[in-house]
Amino acid sequence: MVDLVIYGLGETAVLAHEYFLHDSEHRVVAFTVDRSYVESEQFRSLPVVAFEDVASSFPPSEYAMFAASASSRLNRDRAGMFAKAKDKNYRCLSYVSSRAFVWHNVEIGENCFILEHNTLQPFTKVGDNAVLWSGNHVGHRTNIGRHCFITSHVVISGYCKVGDHSFLGVNAAVADGVSIAADNYVAMGSVVQKDTQEDGVYQGNPAERRNLSAKRFCKVR
Repeated sequence: MVDLVIYGLGETAVLAHEYFLHDSEHRVVAFTVDRSYVESEQFRSLPVVAFEDVASSFPPSEYAMFAASASSRLNRDRAGMFAKAKDKNYRCLSYVSSRAFVWHNVEIGENCFILEHNTLQPFTKVGDNAVLWSGNHVGHRTNIGRHCFITSHVVISGYCKVGDHSFLGVNAAVADGVSIAADNYVAMGSVVQKDTQEDGVYQGNPAERRNLSAKRFCKVR
């Protein structure tokens, strides 16, 4: 058992607490958030500590952390929280549902959030701070980059690559051997049959690039 602090107070933090509490060997002991967002001394019956002071109350030599944020701005907000936790020398735990199928040689980075009914086939890799919501299929030898957000019921075939900070919407599909470039936004229900270019919004079946920057679309500054 490892005691951990959840960084965040939003809905993702609530879900992370619920999953760690009922489906992990770890124990959540507190929440933390940047001082300007502290509104109460408790959240879900646990103490809330300003992030600026968290290392004094819960030192990284004794506690781990989980940075909990949604997919806003191509996961930049979540990436920023993860970086701040690492700057304070915290080990960031990943949550992997007991109801996910994860082959024994799958590699999973830090601060990942992998929910129920995901299938991760042999030799797949999931980079730091990636989210796989419920019910996705990740085919053999696929590599998912850092800070990605895979929503639900996405099918990623074998030998694929998903670049850092990419977002794949509900029911999207990626054909065998296709590379999704960094900073891509793949819309709900889209079918990607060929490699994509960086900073693109892709939509349709087959998916085509729209004349739009994904960073501007997702308001990445």
